[in-house]
Amino acid sequence: MAKVKMKTNRSAKKRFKITATGKVKRMRSGGSHYNTHKAKDRKRRLRKVALVHPGWEDKVKGMLKEF
Repeated sequence: MAKVKMKTNRSAKKRFKITATGKVKRMRSGGSHYNTHKAKDRKRRLRKVALVHPGWEDKVKGMLKEF
C-alpha cells in the first residue's frame, strides 16, 4: 500500500518564498486597494517585501513542506 504524501498548503505557496539563507519572505499587507488616501511614501513602503517574524518561520515552513 502506498504511503500518504504530505500536501503543500497552496495558499501558503503563493504568499511566501524561502530565501537562500532559509528565511521566509512575504509581501506587506494593505497595498492593494483604498490607496487614494494613503501617502505616497507609505505606498512605496508597502511595495517592498518583508521577512516573516522568526517565531512564525517554523509554522510557515511547515505549510510549505520544503524543510
